[in-house]
Amino acid sequence: MDFLELARERYSCKKYAPTPVEKEKLDAILEAARIAPTAKNSQPQRVYVLQSEEALSKADGLTPCRYGAPVMLLIAYDRDLVFHYPGGVYDSGAEDMGIVATHAMLAAAAEGVDSCWVNFFDPDKAAKAFGLPENEVPVLFLDLGYAAPEAGPLDNHIKRKPLEETTTWL
Repeated sequence: MDFLELARERYSCKKYAPTPVEKEKLDAILEAARIAPTAKNSQPQRVYVLQSEEALSKADGLTPCRYGAPVMLLIAYDRDLVFHYPGGVYDSGAEDMGIVATHAMLAAAAEGVDSCWVNFFDPDKAAKAFGLPENEVPVLFLDLGYAAPEAGPLDNHIKRKPLEETTTWL
């Protein structure tokens, strides 16, 4: 499958089968996250693999959006390692984690593993629940697993604006 086909077919899974994700597939997904580009190659990502009953229960207490996934990644960044933009207002932490998570999400699709990006949670509560160091900022959870037989993309999955509505040539 070529990249555009993979990107078009991948969807946010909202119901998972209880089937575990194989270690070799999880390793490939984590490797894709590891090699993702970050600002100045600072590599501030901190990826926590949640798969124990205790860890998943903590996640369930933070968000209703696990959808039965047998694995979740908690993707955070180390604020001491991010690039600070001129002006001192912004840093690259959230955007770097967006790239890291996208790499993981598309690698999962390439491995036949379904996923869902979850940002419906309180980052401060997540940091506390998982005992993250003070310098780490949680950005998102990424559900990973195999879609339940009745799962599928939401109706709005294929709705895309035309290219001319989202792109300006200068």
